[in-house]
Amino acid sequence: MTNPGEPSADGATPHAAEYVVAGSTLVEDICETICALFLIVSIVLIAAEAIARNVFTTTDEVCGYLLVALTFLSMSVAEAHGAFHRVELVQTRLSWAGRLITQLVFDLVSLIASALVTWQLWRLTANSWHTEDVAPTPLHTPLWLPQSTMAIGMALLCLALVRAMVTKARILARGNRA
Repeated sequence: MTNPGEPSADGATPHAAEYVVAGSTLVEDICETICALFLIVSIVLIAAEAIARNVFTTTDEVCGYLLVALTFLSMSVAEAHGAFHRVELVQTRLSWAGRLITQLVFDLVSLIASALVTWQLWRLTANSWHTEDVAPTPLHTPLWLPQSTMAIGMALLCLALVRAMVTKARILARGNRA
């Protein structure tokens, strides 16, 4: 994403609608902090494993779980900062209102898909909880732990999408160019 007034990759100056984002709230700030901590823990664990490969045999498993949590928890942060999805091939050819309308439609489709995925992830997590499934690894990690981070991350993405849609709809209803 380019800065206001700065040409995009195709050389065209972006419209103000390109910069309509809901912005971060406490939820996204907390997710961003958690993601940063998970990234730091992963780096420390990987460095520790590189130093003592035979001592830390579970590093790959723990880093895998942290990577899953990082991926899913960071999606709402990406949405809040306007970096989650773009269809620039179409967007560059539309008016300001047209861009906002297509972004709203895309956000709605994303919300529906994300809500379905969230629902299925919660079902998977609940099933793993009830059946007490564990990973077939030396740690025997309960599978509901990494699965719950996936479900929570998707639920937070749904909230971020709703916030973005409300923000864009308000701006479109006012008719101002952000």
